[in-house]
Amino acid sequence: MSQAGVIKTDKGVDLHPIARVDVGPVAAFLHENLNKRITPETWESAIIPTWRTDFPNHGFMLVCSGRIVGVYLAFYSQSCIAGRIEKICNMGAWCVLEEFRAHGLRLVRAMLGQEGYNFTDLSPSGNVVQLNARLKFQFLDTATALIANLPWPGRSGVRVVSARASVEASLNGRDLEIYRDHARLAAAGHLVILRGDQVCYVMFRRDRRKGLPIFASILHVSNHDLFRVAARNVYSHLLTHFGILATLAETRIVRSHPRLSLMLRSPRPKMYRSDRLRPEQIGYLYSELMCVPW
Repeated sequence: MSQAGVIKTDKGVDLHPIARVDVGPVAAFLHENLNKRITPETWESAIIPTWRTDFPNHGFMLVCSGRIVGVYLAFYSQSCIAGRIEKICNMGAWCVLEEFRAHGLRLVRAMLGQEGYNFTDLSPSGNVVQLNARLKFQFLDTATALIANLPWPGRSGVRVVSARASVEASLNGRDLEIYRDHARLAAAGHLVILRGDQVCYVMFRRDRRKGLPIFASILHVSNHDLFRVAARNVYSHLLTHFGILATLAETRIVRSHPRLSLMLRSPRPKMYRSDRLRPEQIGYLYSELMCVPW
């Protein structure tokens, strides 16, 4: 376990940034204490991003007598937004053993104490939502439509491809760069809509609701006009090629209200904290949603 970068000791509990050497033990801790469905190997792979960026750590951890007792993961990226390079820290899995819960806020303070970052929390739950609100996080509009994936007849002239070679061959420029950054991530699914010379790159993840892994959540759409036209082709493709029975589409991500859909009464919250970025400038690329297949 890394001894460099210890921030301070509080009654025998040390706060460390998570270094590369710590990733294995952190992955084992998260498997044992947060989500046993995710193997230690999958956690370890998820913690280390496949995109190239400068990152100061992989988050922070609490250590007592040489044993990890708390973890808060972080995923870092940089994006050009409104002509500026913005540094983003996506706050990921947060888990603290019950007897050390009083120290949990130290992880939050360490994370938010990093200067120059915009912060996102794209999977807050329980009391974390209220805590974030007190810490001046804002809610994103996560109004979400639920669509049944049915074997719709395809719209004429539209193709949907999802084989890796076909996806890569169909993309260029920034879309291709984004694909290569995310291609090996465990939670990211990829498909491309093709219509004449029009291209729409779509990223999704398989999600659970009430323990059922039968949903696809749309995370990224590169061509909203084409997606709107070809949405049924996408839903059919998710059913026939991935065995996914329903799609969850946030209206701010797809920029439309999908036909024959139901709006969720209580969509899952997503939050961010920034003094520079507006809600519409916050996306889900380069985040825990792409990395961790819970």
